Amino acid sequence: MTVVSGTTPQTNSSSSSSASSAASANALANTQIAGNFQSFLELLTTQLQNQNPLSPLDTNQFTQQLVEFAGVQQQINTNDSLATLVSLQQTAQSSQALEFVGKTAVVKGNTAALTNSQAEWEFNIPSASTINISIANSTGATVYSNSFAVAAGNNQAFGWNGLGTDGTQEPDGNYTLTATAKDSAGNTVAVTTSVAGIVSSVDLTQSPPLLSIGGQTFTVNQVESIID
Repeated sequence: MTVVSGTTPQTNSSSSSSASSAASANALANTQIAGNFQSFLELLTTQLQNQNPLSPLDTNQFTQQLVEFAGVQQQINTNDSLATLVSLQQTAQSSQALEFVGKTAVVKGNTAALTNSQAEWEFNIPSASTINISIANSTGATVYSNSFAVAAGNNQAFGWNGLGTDGTQEPDGNYTLTATAKDSAGNTVAVTTSVAGIVSSVDLTQSPPLLSIGGQTFTVNQVESIID
């Protein structure tokens, strides 16, 4: 299994900064709506004070204005509620992401780190097939290729010891695997790949938070499973 060392960054200041920015944006929006709300009240009050006693404001028109009045107030309350929900969601995402640090995560992707001459991918294959794989180094040059029969199933592990097709031992680093497959009838079969690695750090300044795995970054949504 790929192991990537790292340290957990200090995240309190980043989280506070993100929360502060959200609070400032919400406060500005509320101030703008409240300003419109106050202007509406002043106009309505002035209209009532200066109406002609012999020809008072039409009841239907007055009711319509009261409905608009209630709508503005409801918009302010809705904005407050949405801001609270967004803040709670961001806090939950940050807490979840921090729990991943130090654990092995399986994420969607096809680039894995070769560490101590060992890299590992996982295949998801819907039907029995013949799969063709090629592995390229960081410069894009293909260093290994092979084909073999596989059964249908998810999370099928494929390990590579870093030996190239010509028998040369490749150095540690990031390698990208490309897989194609065909079933017994020659039909193309969709193959999805995943990689596993230690979560070395979390960037809470991004939304959603970014996990650092093997020198690459992934969102929490890309995590398929966590292996303790």
